[in-house]
Formats: sequence, structure tokens, C-alpha cells
Amino acid sequence: EVQLVESGGGLVQAGGSLRLSCAASGFTFDDYAIGWFRQAPGKEREGVSCISNSDGGTYYLDSVKGRFTISSDNAKNTVYLQMNSLKPEDTAVYYCAARGWGMGLDPYEYDYWGQGTQVTVSS
Repeated sequence: EVQLVESGGGLVQAGGSLRLSCAASGFTFDDYAIGWFRQAPGKEREGVSCISNSDGGTYYLDSVKGRFTISSDNAKNTVYLQMNSLKPEDTAVYYCAARGWGMGLDPYEYDYWGQGTQVTVSS
């Protein structure tokens, strides 16, 4: 059974940091790309970042470049999203997802999803 479990969300003041984790199981981790997405109330789900576990390639949403860093620990089947200099507009439920080919930030191209973790940034 495929499982993606997010953790690390919480409440933080603007300018603060959080590190999200996505623990994966039930599929060949090295063959997949993992993406982080977020969805704020009343808004579409948007891709934040993704990483290819096969070659380490990464991609970021323009608004998070320089603030967020995605990384992968293939030995632990876990992907991290380090979020620094957080802004109130980063407030959302953050999801991780897996895709078995290519990489990108289109949520419709992802096969498996976690349940999400809430990130709230206060001003």
C-alpha cells in the first residue's frame, strides 16, 4: 500500500522557519519524483517544489525561490521542505505527492497524495 505521510507543520510568526517531512512507503522511492503542494482556503492547489529522486533535480515556484529548499534522503524514503523567511501568504495546507515519471508542478500529473499538514504564518 502506498503511503505518504506529512509532518512538521504548525504555527509560526512571519520571518520564521519550518521544516516539513514527507515519509514515503509502498513504492520504489528512487524511481519517483516527489512534489510539495499547498492549498489555501478558497484557492486552487498549487505546486511549490519538486525533486527527482533518481537524479536529484529540483524545481521551485517562483514565489518561494531563495526561501524554500527541497531535499531527499533516499535511505529514509523521506523528502523535506525547509521553509525560511515565511510570509503570511505561505499559510496553507501543505501536501506531498509522488509521480512515477518526469517532474513538474502540475498536481494532475501526480499519482499518490498524502493527507496534508497545516502551516499557518502569523503577521
